[in-house]
Amino acid sequence: MEKVDLALCLAVDASSSVDYDEFGLMLGGYAAAFRDEGVAAALATGPRGATAVCMMMWSGRGAQQVAVPWARLDGAAASAAFADAVEGAPRIVPPGATALGEGMVAGLALLAACPAEATRLVLDVSGDGRNNQGRAPGPVRDIGVGAGVTINALAVLNEEPDLLDHYRDEVIGGPGAFAMHTPDYAAFAEAIREKLLRETAGAPIA
Repeated sequence: MEKVDLALCLAVDASSSVDYDEFGLMLGGYAAAFRDEGVAAALATGPRGATAVCMMMWSGRGAQQVAVPWARLDGAAASAAFADAVEGAPRIVPPGATALGEGMVAGLALLAACPAEATRLVLDVSGDGRNNQGRAPGPVRDIGVGAGVTINALAVLNEEPDLLDHYRDEVIGGPGAFAMHTPDYAAFAEAIREKLLRETAGAPIA
């Protein structure tokens, strides 16, 4: 894969707190965001003209799988193809606990193995619950930041109204890191669209 401006790993909560309908709204929201003309253009507007993106799903300890492998998004056609792959992705991890730290470990490993050389590395975490199994996210966050990764988060507040604080305190870190929230999965599409636009505009690693 050719060089890219950004390597972006989407780490998606597929634990038991995300029911069947919510899972569909979440993946549909991601797909709609990647089909958005503004997002597709932003992914291709850096000096290298492309972003490498993959999606992985996580739930409990030991349950992390790549749902959509690394793809080079360099325009509307590539972004739409990625959206199709996301929309058609099965729920490949069993529902279970919310091993957020373990999911972050898997996402960082994917970024380390990205087939494209990237100017920036970003782990994009989304979910509706705080960590309740496995490695704590805070120390994992620190390892990622030490390796030059920016970790951003989108908190879905339908289950835990104070989840945004947990994400701010224990999950996000690195250059330009931010946490956003959305009240529920019905509003997920617009929130993830805004998040992707912010991530593509982030500052490069010093």
